[in-house]
Amino acid sequence: MSSLLRKRSYKKLPVWIVEDHHHVVYHIYRAIASRHLPLKDIRIVHLDSHPDLLIPVNMPADTVFDKEKLLSELSIENWIMPMVYAGHLCCVVWLHPYWAQQIREGEHTIMVGRDSSTSTIRVTSTDNYFLSDGLYVCDEQLENSKLLRLNVVRVDPVKPSSGSVPGHDTERDSMSCLAKKARTDLREDGEPSSVATATLLSVVGSNWQGELSSNDMDLGDGEHGDEGSTSYVVGRLTTFLNETHPYILDIDLDFFSCKNPFKEMYTQEEFSILKELYNFREPSVGADEADLQECVDRRIHQLEDLEAAFADLLEDDGEQTVARWAANPGMSSLGQLVSSLKARHSSPDYEMVHQAGLTCDSIELPHHISTVEEIDRLISAVQLVLKALPTPTLVTMSRSSLDEYCPAEQVDLVQSRVLAVLEDLYGDLDVHKDYNSSNNDGQDCRPRTS
Repeated sequence: MSSLLRKRSYKKLPVWIVEDHHHVVYHIYRAIASRHLPLKDIRIVHLDSHPDLLIPVNMPADTVFDKEKLLSELSIENWIMPMVYAGHLCCVVWLHPYWAQQIREGEHTIMVGRDSSTSTIRVTSTDNYFLSDGLYVCDEQLENSKLLRLNVVRVDPVKPSSGSVPGHDTERDSMSCLAKKARTDLREDGEPSSVATATLLSVVGSNWQGELSSNDMDLGDGEHGDEGSTSYVVGRLTTFLNETHPYILDIDLDFFSCKNPFKEMYTQEEFSILKELYNFREPSVGADEADLQECVDRRIHQLEDLEAAFADLLEDDGEQTVARWAANPGMSSLGQLVSSLKARHSSPDYEMVHQAGLTCDSIELPHHISTVEEIDRLISAVQLVLKALPTPTLVTMSRSSLDEYCPAEQVDLVQSRVLAVLEDLYGDLDVHKDYNSSNNDGQDCRPRTS
């Protein structure tokens, strides 16, 4: 192999910390350009309260081949899929806390390509997460398609009785070595063999039983089971991750504690009206292709009308303008919303109102401000999972605090504790804190159910 193509290794594991999540793409592309990451078939383990798997709705698909233009188009909710279409990412595992339920649990096989009719990036997934954004098209309508394996896996906090996870423990280090051996027992195609996966699950199940089997968090409904436990998460991850696969460990600090910032901007009554205005009408169970296309077309027209209405109100929110838009089907409550907003603000920010509405389709943005104890128990669960995995090639981290998705009063505590865990697992780190106020204005709110 030519030395120009040979993969390079970092002396220390780099950790790039940004404020807004889409800024990690720049550092991922730098790692690809420096040959520390390959050009294609990269995997990413994505810890976040939001999937971030939307797509810039009107961005031409070929934008992904112009790095500078692409970086200017991305936002916090849509930075992953363009890298899939560009061919860089092949597998994404979204590790999510129990309060984040935007995409159905399990493995999803999705084609990501260029829509032949609009030249934009679209997907074949019929999950409501994509349908409600108007991003679905049938496979036949896609060009230059890429296959994405998406794994959606819940991570529960360890139970309080488990206590903290020691940084250095002889027995756990031994188990980690056994897990590593199991991961390297591969099939000829480079995937973990069924024997290897079974071995690892046996290692996890028998030797970490004291901590792992107790990680099924009692969430108040009396339900206990394997899903969400550390052993379950490790088992799911090892079906697509092994020592030969370069991967990115990506952590949004709102994974550990998360706010819906719009809840503090609007009253409960205003939120109820937004839910009515932006309600997404799901397709019926077993819908055929025609039904799915009708659902998407209806949704696109609904969102376009709402965007136009609030853009019009920015120019003139007088009675005649409000009445004209309220006469449209499904928009009769617009007048009540405008009246409520104007009673609290002399000049409502209707663009922000529209952004808030986009989060009110079928599932609201997650909102769960964790206690310090719960943060620690989630960090312990993540530490146990990462201990059983190969070392990542690169770690990216997002604070998400200026837009308040991670509570500003907690973000520094969470960041320091996560970094301590990474250092305990991987040794001395090369930490880069690439965030400052000049790069962020605090107005970058996630649209829809990202």
